[in-house]
Amino acid sequence: MNDYKNILLAIDFTDYGDYVAQQAKHLTEKFNAKLSVIHVLDNIPMPDTTYGTVISLESESTDELLEAEKTKFIRIADQLKIEPYRRWLIWGRPQEEIPLLAKQKNIDLIVVGSHGRHGIALLLGSTVDGVLHHANCDVLAVRLQD
Repeated sequence: MNDYKNILLAIDFTDYGDYVAQQAKHLTEKFNAKLSVIHVLDNIPMPDTTYGTVISLESESTDELLEAEKTKFIRIADQLKIEPYRRWLIWGRPQEEIPLLAKQKNIDLIVVGSHGRHGIALLLGSTVDGVLHHANCDVLAVRLQD
């Protein structure tokens, strides 16, 4: 196992998010690494915004859905004591934006939660599968139980 120095936690606001976050936090303590966090907005409409757009956490918008997502994201990052300059809220496709940011920020390890897929979900792929195939660094898929 590598000595990881920069770990990126990808969060999605599911009920299992705390478990995944604690696994990432444990790894940062074990390796004395820096923890960063990303959430990719792919479930709310973002008019006049292209994929890959970083959403400002400091400025307010008139979009209630966006503000709710920002509030959740900031709360989690604050709980994990992640420095503001290590937080990214990005509009786009998670399987593309997570590996791209990891490459830009010299991330050693991406930590993301994963459900076992079967049936049609397996055929369609998953965020974890996309991240794994696009990442230039190690990816830890924390297995989540249904």
